[in-house]
Amino acid sequence: MKTALLFLTLLAAGLGLGSPGFAQEAATLATVSEAVAVADSADQAAPTVDKGDVAWMLVSTILVLLMALPGLALFYGGMLRAKNALSVMTQVFAISSLIGVLWVVYGYSLAFTAGNPVIGSFDKLFLSGVTVDSLAATFTDGVALPELLFMLFQLTFAGLTAALIVGGLAERVKFSALLVFSALWFTLAYLPMVHMVWVEGGLMFDKGELDFAGGTVVHINAGVAALVGALVIGRRLGFGREHLAPHNLTLTLIGGALLWFGWFGFNAGSSLEANGIAVLAAVNTMLASMAGALAWMAMEWIVRGKPSLLGVVTGAIGGLVAITPAAGLAGPMGALVLGALGSLAALWAITALKARFGYDETLDVFGVHGVAGIVGAIGTGIVVSPALGGVGLDGYSMGAQVLTQMTGVGLVIVWSGLVSFVLFKLIDLVMGLRVSEEQEREGLDTSTHGEQAYKL
Repeated sequence: MKTALLFLTLLAAGLGLGSPGFAQEAATLATVSEAVAVADSADQAAPTVDKGDVAWMLVSTILVLLMALPGLALFYGGMLRAKNALSVMTQVFAISSLIGVLWVVYGYSLAFTAGNPVIGSFDKLFLSGVTVDSLAATFTDGVALPELLFMLFQLTFAGLTAALIVGGLAERVKFSALLVFSALWFTLAYLPMVHMVWVEGGLMFDKGELDFAGGTVVHINAGVAALVGALVIGRRLGFGREHLAPHNLTLTLIGGALLWFGWFGFNAGSSLEANGIAVLAAVNTMLASMAGALAWMAMEWIVRGKPSLLGVVTGAIGGLVAITPAAGLAGPMGALVLGALGSLAALWAITALKARFGYDETLDVFGVHGVAGIVGAIGTGIVVSPALGGVGLDGYSMGAQVLTQMTGVGLVIVWSGLVSFVLFKLIDLVMGLRVSEEQEREGLDTSTHGEQAYKL
């Protein structure tokens, strides 16, 4: 009988430790090599693949793709000036495609194979051994997914994460330089972080960091890179003097709504099964987004006297970012609080923090994804508490867990920050990061791509 390769990937550190039935089940799962040995034993029944799980994960994969294409592209495009709208859409589309190809060539292997505490191996280079028969373990003993499906689900995460960064450098970055940076950052920052946080044997996984769907791996990681890039490349021409307001908030609303819609696949799909944890994650995703939207609107209304559409949409995204690491671990009331706090933290970062230091991080990737991600990642250590409605952990101590979460946050800030700084500096030295002043004033739509969003 052909051996089924079991590929152990705990997508969210501590997910299996988080619910009453899952803690014991996750503890009994073997390492990758042990799982293969078990599958080779004639005495061990082969794991089953549930059609419902496969259907749900296929839908979740498509939903995550929708977040980037067209969700993120429209969300970003509407917030730029008309002369640069198509440029950022092109950047999101191209980077998502580039990272997807790199993912199947070597990314999946380096992220999700056994290696060392920081990175995996080349054992699955070019998807070697990943076939229609190979399996990926879920969090229920004896239940598995087709490994190709798990690989595809993670591909969409990788593409979205790299595409998020472009918002920090929009309206003045060279397209070619951005593609080179994305490929290198994916290799040196994203893949190690996936391995460290989501794979057994990874540095932060073994320390017990909780990250259900990507608070550190995706949001803080990309947010820090965007901030570093904005600081290295410098402010846009006319920043602080000219009118740089969004040109089409209708596009931003549509894009933001698509992001919210797709986020259900992002968070609830991270359960890897169609089960109660997936439902909990979906409930928390809904509530955190709504709480974030209302919190931002209320604060803006109080401070500025008027609630804005851009504020409501951005607040919803802030709430979604904050709940991501805790989606399958918090209770619904915890999700409401975390979503609201994440949104308000993002509002503070975009207004007070940005004004204080005067940096031009165009679309506030760090302000929303970085800052709300930090709040969510640290807050996960609190809202997982059963006393607060969370699913709980064996041997849980709030202080110890918060300290572990803070360690994970510190690691991703330093890692992504250093990698991004070195890459941006090297690329600027070799090929230049920024378009010419003439091209920037003309707009990247025509100067880089020879197109226009609107015929004027």
